[in-house]
Amino acid sequence: MENNFRNKVALVTGGSFGIGRATAIAFAKRGAKVIVADLIKDEETIKLIESIGGDAKFIICDVSRISDVKNMVDKTIEIYGRLDFAFNNAGIEGTQAPTHECSEENWDKTININLKGIWLSMKMEIPIMLKTGKGVIVNCASVAGLVGFPALPAYVATKHGVVGLTKTAALEYATQGIRVNAVCPGVIHTAMIDRITGNNKTVENQFTDMEPVGRMGNPEEVAEAVMWLCSDSASFVTGVALPVDGGLVAQ
Repeated sequence: MENNFRNKVALVTGGSFGIGRATAIAFAKRGAKVIVADLIKDEETIKLIESIGGDAKFIICDVSRISDVKNMVDKTIEIYGRLDFAFNNAGIEGTQAPTHECSEENWDKTININLKGIWLSMKMEIPIMLKTGKGVIVNCASVAGLVGFPALPAYVATKHGVVGLTKTAALEYATQGIRVNAVCPGVIHTAMIDRITGNNKTVENQFTDMEPVGRMGNPEEVAEAVMWLCSDSASFVTGVALPVDGGLVAQ
């Protein structure tokens, strides 16, 4: 599978931490050159990739702003001359509250980053891939894009939207060499989960109990799913929302 990635270029949004970082490193391990994009400038992902002999560059980007996203893709082409894979991962959990208490500010911010951000990313990535006649896009949705969760109305709405957007784009470009899929992580032990649980062991255990496998996932497990979707082994796979969730949505 590694030959599929060698000397190719991968773009990862939200690449400074968690699932984004793990996926950027996974691309680099397979020989891809990597653009790590994030609103938060953290060079740790770049250092980790360089420590294994990889080639990576950082671009600061607010995915909710079209000017930033255009600059991100333009810079990718300027630096590496091509774009083969995109993992549109940047997202936030927003503020927890029942639907009638969700603030307009939280709704707008969550929609703009989680849903508009993925649409803008694809809007800029797809024309580049159309020029080369080939490319793979993986969008980061969530199990919250497949089932509902209380007190996260904006987040759940965005992730359902990402699944729908992914299926639409997959159909639009199916005959033009571009595959578009989504991963739907379950409870993955990242900083986002730590923020939600407040590092409270009782609350952490409640999240763990949601998982039929009896544990949280780790970012590297999601990254491996992204690698498969980007590989030639998944050449007949497009329009899929793939749960990486320890069986959560099977319950």
